[in-house]
Amino acid sequence: MSIRALRGHLPLPAAATAEKLSLSTRLRRNRKADWTRRLVREHVLTTDDLIWPLFLIDSQDARTPIASMPGIDRITIDEAVREAELAARLGIPALAPFPYVDPALRDETGSEAENHHNLMCRAVRAIKQAVPEIGLITDAALDPYTSHGHDGVMTDDGRILNDQTVAILCRQSLALAEAGADCIAPSDMMDGRIGAIRQALDAAGFEDTQIMSYAAKYASGFYAPFRDAIGTKTTLIGDKRTYQMDPANTDEALREVELDIAEGADMVMVKPGMPYLDICRRVKDAFGVPTFAYQVSGEYAMIEGAARAGYIDGERAMMESLIGFKRAGCDGILTYFAPRAAKILNGG
Repeated sequence: MSIRALRGHLPLPAAATAEKLSLSTRLRRNRKADWTRRLVREHVLTTDDLIWPLFLIDSQDARTPIASMPGIDRITIDEAVREAELAARLGIPALAPFPYVDPALRDETGSEAENHHNLMCRAVRAIKQAVPEIGLITDAALDPYTSHGHDGVMTDDGRILNDQTVAILCRQSLALAEAGADCIAPSDMMDGRIGAIRQALDAAGFEDTQIMSYAAKYASGFYAPFRDAIGTKTTLIGDKRTYQMDPANTDEALREVELDIAEGADMVMVKPGMPYLDICRRVKDAFGVPTFAYQVSGEYAMIEGAARAGYIDGERAMMESLIGFKRAGCDGILTYFAPRAAKILNGG
């Protein structure tokens, strides 16, 4: 007998006559209405939790779309100033600019990174002059500036030289601090660079310049759109597994964070974000320091791409992903969704 026929022979219980369960605890009571859901909410996302990454370019065009990051553009310094003004209106505390460096300025050692008048330094000066209250968290790494796309000095046989790279990062950090950067964010994963940069900043009178360390940065497949955005996708020789972390490791992340804190990091970051929420939680529980995550380009592209294809509710998925970082213990999130999320959080 078919299920359909069977149903015709069996009485179905009516909701009105169903036997009442003897439950003293009903968790749904606290979910029954918006007001009570708000009262018992364990984690809250606000605009104060957002850091907005921007991509800078020297160009005649104010905005250049990035194909692999739909909705995100490379922008000129003038446009970056306007975005900083928007961030201030939205209540976003800080920006994190990254440069698309003219290929003609790239070389084997990334010497353009040390130029006090490079694109990043000029952008920092312009933004701080126009919107001084906005925090600027500036990347310290050589990959946008090297002809081979790596974060450090590379030998002929493909090795990345740690100590020689750190020396250049110190000079890059000083150039950014002199331009007005509020916080230096080394993303290179060289050993000892936090302590060396802290010493260099202090010796030059920049004791108040903060360091947000990319302390646990993994060799991830989620970075491809970012490399497209800064122009290193086609120039990168090999991969970065000899200095970025193995995605299989968690205890090693705690060692990296512990060392960076000891060397003078004021804040630490986990990158990427969503695939490494367990690392965020472990770092926060172990050290209790200001802990951030970077919702990287690949994470953005997945959510935005799926939303544009109609597969998911993009706005809902975006906000759900961001509260996930808070739930994992993060004090803030670097996210390309920052302005859109801020508008929602502001009720717009």
